[in-house]
Amino acid sequence: MRAALRALAAEQGQVRRHAEKAWASITFEGARHTLEIDFDGAGAVAAAEHFIAELPEHEFAIPGQIVAEARVTRVDHALLPHPRLSLECELLLLEDA
Repeated sequence: MRAALRALAAEQGQVRRHAEKAWASITFEGARHTLEIDFDGAGAVAAAEHFIAELPEHEFAIPGQIVAEARVTRVDHALLPHPRLSLECELLLLEDA
């Protein structure tokens, strides 16, 4: 999953935090992942903006997993002293049996 997110972010950004919580319904099992990712510099911020726009509809190819939901839940953006963007995103991954 981290490799797929990194590819979507054009190999930019550093994961600052990754939390995983088990998730289940009557028919599915999986986990909800919450990640905080930092992007430093103008090029990285541009990659982050692309990531934010594409994440909800992106078709992930993660073996054995289906991404049922992907969304950005928080964005902090600063221009000074240099361009920087920090975001939090959540993904619900279900086991593909």
